[in-house]
Formats: sequence, structure tokens, C-alpha cells
Amino acid sequence: MSEKSIDQLLEIMARLRDPKGGCPWDREQSFATIAPYTIEEAYEVADAISRGDTAALKDELGDLLFQVVFHARMAEESGAFAFDDVVNTISDKMLRRHPHVFGEAHVSDAEAQTVAWEVHKAREREGRATLDGIALALPALLRAIKLQNRAARVGFDWPNLVPVMDKLREELAEIEHEIATGGGPDRLEDELGDLLFVVANVARHLGIDPEAALRRTNAKFERRFRRIEELLAQKGITPSSSTLEEMDALWDQAKDEEKLEANTKIGL
Repeated sequence: MSEKSIDQLLEIMARLRDPKGGCPWDREQSFATIAPYTIEEAYEVADAISRGDTAALKDELGDLLFQVVFHARMAEESGAFAFDDVVNTISDKMLRRHPHVFGEAHVSDAEAQTVAWEVHKAREREGRATLDGIALALPALLRAIKLQNRAARVGFDWPNLVPVMDKLREELAEIEHEIATGGGPDRLEDELGDLLFVVANVARHLGIDPEAALRRTNAKFERRFRRIEELLAQKGITPSSSTLEEMDALWDQAKDEEKLEANTKIGL
């Protein structure tokens, strides 16, 4: 198989978008219609990484790169910018934000570099409102963390985890009150949003990525529920023909099996 270059990929994209001989589907797309695919491809990259599947990662990175090329091509057609401008912009940014590599600055370790990186970003945001530039399309929990981090940089933050946990209990009590008093959908949604926002703040103070934590719990739930289905199938029944009590007992069995397996792996 012959080697392909970025120039060839750009040419493929140009052909796909050609008004006369291109692909009808590709020609009809816009930034707005392609954006969901871009987000999906980024998640598929993350999924390949979490599974340790380097073959899939290679494929998914190609899909993500194609999304960049697609957006750049549409921008070029409108006269806004081209792929080379994207490359130049990110190259300039990396050079500017790494003076300890490409200049005379010095940093002692990764933590110091993180601080320096944020200083550079803050300088670039000078003159803008504190919360400007945090993408609306981010997953809600991740955006909550970014909003909280940005506010914390100007001193709007709790000093430690204790008051955050107090706030968590307060928000839980408020949603319980709405449930008990027959609060409408808008009130319940509002209170649930407040609760989730504080949960994100707990995660931030603990140094935990809430998206990663929830993905981990999702995977755990899926793994254990699949085990319930397996155990029920051995009895010739399905979840829908079982009872909650029976499935709950099998859930506990699945948990015990995982603990035993984990202890076996570490030699306990």
C-alpha cells in the first residue's frame, strides 16, 4: 500500500466537496451538521484509549483528523481560513506556550509547567470576561469543572472540601423537599442541576475527573448487569421474567465475584 500524505487527504476532501463531481452527502454538509460527528469521533478516540486498543486508536485518530480536514475545507470554501492556517495557528500557540522548550525560560517539573501554561492562557485572555471561551458543547459535567476552575482563579471558590460537602447535603435536602412537596418538572430539574453542579465541585476538590468517574461506574454497572443476565440464562429465565429481589441477589453475587477475582490477582 502506497504511503499517503496530508496533501493527499486534503485533495480527497476537496474532491468530495467538489460542486460538480463530488459526493452529494459531503457537499450538503455545514459546520453545524458536521459538529456532532466531530464530537463523536473524539469520544471514540477516548474509548480506544480506555480499552488499550492501539489498532482502533490509529483508525479513530484518522477519523478525527478527517473531521479537522472537513471543517478546514468548508472554511476555505467560504474564504475564512484554510488547513494551513489551522496548522500555523496551533504551531504558533505551542511555541508561545512552551518557552521552556523553544525559548530561554525554565521550568522545574510538570507541575510548574502546568502553572506556567495557565499563566500563558490567562495572558491571552486579558481583557475578556472570566468565563469567556468555555465551549457550550462540552459535556455538562466537564463544563461545570471548567466554569468552577475559571472562577476559582479569581478567588471565587471554597477554601477546602468541608464547605463543599455541606453544600452537597444542602442541595440534596432541597431536591428531597421538592419531591416531598410535589415540585413541578422545572423545579426538580433546577434542583437536580444544582446537585450535579456541586457533585462536580466535590470531584474538582478531590482532583477527580467526574466524567471519568461516571464512565467507570457505567462500565461497572454494565459488567454486573450482563453477569445477572448470564446467571439468569443458566436458570432458563430472562430479567423481564425474574423478580427485583432475585436480580438484586445476583447483583450481590456479581459484586462478590469481582472482589474475589481482584483479591486473587493481588495474591490475597
